[in-house]
Amino acid sequence: MEHAIDEVAPAVEPTANYMTRTHCDPHEDMFALREKGSLVRILGDAPTQLGKGYVWQALGYDVVRKILGDHENFTTRPRLTEAEAQRTTNGEDVPMAPHFVGQISTYDPPEHTRLRRMLTPEFTVRRIRRLEPAIQELIDDHLDEMEAEGPHADLQGLFADPVGGGVLCELLGIPRDDRAEFIRRIRRNVDISRGFKARAADSAAFNRYLDSLITRQRKDPDEGFIGMLVREHGENVTDEELKGLCTALLLGGVETVAGMIGFGVLALLDEPEQKDLVFEGPENVDRVVAELLRYLSPVQQPNPRMAIRDVVVDGKLIKAGDYVLCSILMANRDEALTPNPNVLDAKRASVSDVAFGHGIHYCVGAAVARTVLRMAYRTLWRRFPGLALAVPVEEVKLRNAFIDCPDRLPVTW
Repeated sequence: MEHAIDEVAPAVEPTANYMTRTHCDPHEDMFALREKGSLVRILGDAPTQLGKGYVWQALGYDVVRKILGDHENFTTRPRLTEAEAQRTTNGEDVPMAPHFVGQISTYDPPEHTRLRRMLTPEFTVRRIRRLEPAIQELIDDHLDEMEAEGPHADLQGLFADPVGGGVLCELLGIPRDDRAEFIRRIRRNVDISRGFKARAADSAAFNRYLDSLITRQRKDPDEGFIGMLVREHGENVTDEELKGLCTALLLGGVETVAGMIGFGVLALLDEPEQKDLVFEGPENVDRVVAELLRYLSPVQQPNPRMAIRDVVVDGKLIKAGDYVLCSILMANRDEALTPNPNVLDAKRASVSDVAFGHGIHYCVGAAVARTVLRMAYRTLWRRFPGLALAVPVEEVKLRNAFIDCPDRLPVTW
């Protein structure tokens, strides 16, 4: 039986570009790969860097949703050695590597459940509403700076980046004087073009800063995220867990929000009718944000999943120890989710997309991100109704980072 399934699931060698993005759209090679199936076994580890001879690539909505939601058969634990992978598939407990402690997206229940319960109160509607004045001030301040540069400016560098980073800093309670350097370190840390050693140095500096911040919060907790965790949970959360939780939120949130602001502007400049919906009441702006998240999905591939045991998905046997990549971008561009998925249409019926993931690892900060995007788009076009791209779209380059984001976005008004 196992042999027959292997025969009907031959391994395919992907192109070097299949994970790259063509501005707002998946690469044509990604679409070509999906023509071979919703779940494809691909050769090599160059695109994945997982050290395996092959991995599975999930490309269809139903398959991606199933795998993301199945924490009983799949784990998000980071790259395990062969011995650790064997122990995991045997049901044994494997200690978390020190540099991943607290990074909730790499945890399984019951530890994941414990950490998630600590985080949830900080992301309630009431807490987000308390943040809105600070978010609006941040948006206004950076639009003032952009206007001062005008009538030509880099929207990504002057607006999207500092707003995306500033909101997370506000949430965590990072002092204002430290934020510019702190965000710079984060961005350098996720810039994969810089090489491992250079990024490791920035990561070390980033961790030293978090250590000092956590020490201060232990002594005198404020109203920010870290202070809340210290007050509410005390010694039940370790310093290393606090550092890991902050790292996960910052690395996952800063570029995601910044990328969505930039990509969203790029998409809406090409679709003026969709842009106009931003001003037609709260319900419509929420629909625009939801559709942009589905259509753009800046987090193309979340953490790889490793099969804990043999499991059949989409008629194919995934063996214990196999890794699976789940393409959120392709899942959200699947007709199994919605008709005409490659068209940006904020008037389409509401859908259950996977832009923020699915299952126990659904993004804890999703509501914050939606709030920031709604406020950013409305304020931007209220201030700059004549906003336009200042260069041909082909000249807009993307960053070489884990999360898709425009590098520069030259605009005029």
